[in-house]
Amino acid sequence: QLSKLADKLTDCLNPDGNFTDKDRTRRRGITIGKQDIDGMSPINGYLTPEARAGWDAVLAKLAAPGMCNPDDPAPCVNGTPSQQAIEHDTRSAGQRNHDALAALTRAGLASGDLGQHNGLPATIIVSTTLKELEAGCGKAITGGGILLPMTDVIRLASHAHHYLCIFDEGKAIGLYHTKRLASPGQRIVLYAKDRGCSFPNCDVPGYLTEVHHVTDFAKTKETHIDDLTQGCGPHHKLVTSGGWTTRKNANGDTDWIPPPHLDRGQPRTNTFHHPEKLLRDGDDEDPD
Repeated sequence: QLSKLADKLTDCLNPDGNFTDKDRTRRRGITIGKQDIDGMSPINGYLTPEARAGWDAVLAKLAAPGMCNPDDPAPCVNGTPSQQAIEHDTRSAGQRNHDALAALTRAGLASGDLGQHNGLPATIIVSTTLKELEAGCGKAITGGGILLPMTDVIRLASHAHHYLCIFDEGKAIGLYHTKRLASPGQRIVLYAKDRGCSFPNCDVPGYLTEVHHVTDFAKTKETHIDDLTQGCGPHHKLVTSGGWTTRKNANGDTDWIPPPHLDRGQPRTNTFHHPEKLLRDGDDEDPD
């Protein structure tokens, strides 16, 4: 009580404090950490007073008891929850805050107001295998590199029009067209095939990459799914300004070949997004 009173008195005596708007702006930021072994992700950071004011107003509505409760058969996401929903809500305040954020992101993605990102509507892109989907178990992977339990994949399908790319025995969909830009369908397949930038040791996920023609489009005049790969902005530019070249190897992976002054033509691939390939024999063998 005394500590709270002291804070209030300090605010009254020095309402602007010893911090400027620049000080507060410099400290702002939200960081989401890597997934833990159970799939959960830690979050931490600082909100500006303006952002906190807006977030508090959102939470007052969406994080109220009975709102956005995933345990309810039909969660209340607008209007006023029933008295029964309120009384049966056993979630902690922190859990209600989490569920409010989840509901807010679902609504934003489903609205279509976010427009497009890299040639596709801003939405969740998930890839999995036919075997895992039919079994209803295992994990899928998103365009952001997040592992998603199959139960969550099935649940997502009921909220909005997300993209689901299914692979059967490792075979991708064959898509061809004569335009230079990759079609939406090809971009979806690339999310599933590459999962991120294919440059050696790069960990940039698919959502943050561009589509790269492994063989220059000026030579082929065709945009073929088997001749495309994902590359982040800095690494994509290495092909045009850094002297690097690319090619597809016998495994369908993208070889990045450095210029002679860096390495005498030794091709390099990226296994960061595909750790399972390290368990297969002969994956790194370079075809003659």
